[in-house]
Amino acid sequence: MRPLFIAAFTTLIAAQSAAAHEFTASDLVIGHPYSFETTATAQTGIGFLTITNNGDTPDRLMSVEADFDRVSLHRTEEQDGVARMLPQPDGVEIAPGAVVTLEPGGLHVMFMGLGGDPLELGEAIPATLIFEEAGPVDVVFYVESRKDGMKDVDHSNH
Repeated sequence: MRPLFIAAFTTLIAAQSAAAHEFTASDLVIGHPYSFETTATAQTGIGFLTITNNGDTPDRLMSVEADFDRVSLHRTEEQDGVARMLPQPDGVEIAPGAVVTLEPGGLHVMFMGLGGDPLELGEAIPATLIFEEAGPVDVVFYVESRKDGMKDVDHSNH
């Protein structure tokens, strides 16, 4: 399991339970950040969450930081029956009153460079979401089991 070396996250993880897995910053509510367990040979993991903007002004998720070689925002596009992972370099806009969902088959976070350290069921991954207006928001992605019937997507070329 990946060591937690950021002291602030230790307190945060203890305070957050799986049932109350929500984070707030300004008018934003970040709901249920999670990832899926990976195999020992996987080089990439993926992260999902929802962002609700309860305010009157838009905000934008610009990037995500975590203890991996590289972390980036991506989107899945299907072309000729083949799912492709494409970078989302301009971030993700969250309009006033909107709920944006990063989910399998759509927008998602890519954790790249696992290097033989798989994401394990129950593991907590501390991360920081960087918003244009709200600024940095510390969250925790909890590693969950893949749901039955979920299509595996090959992220090995990223």
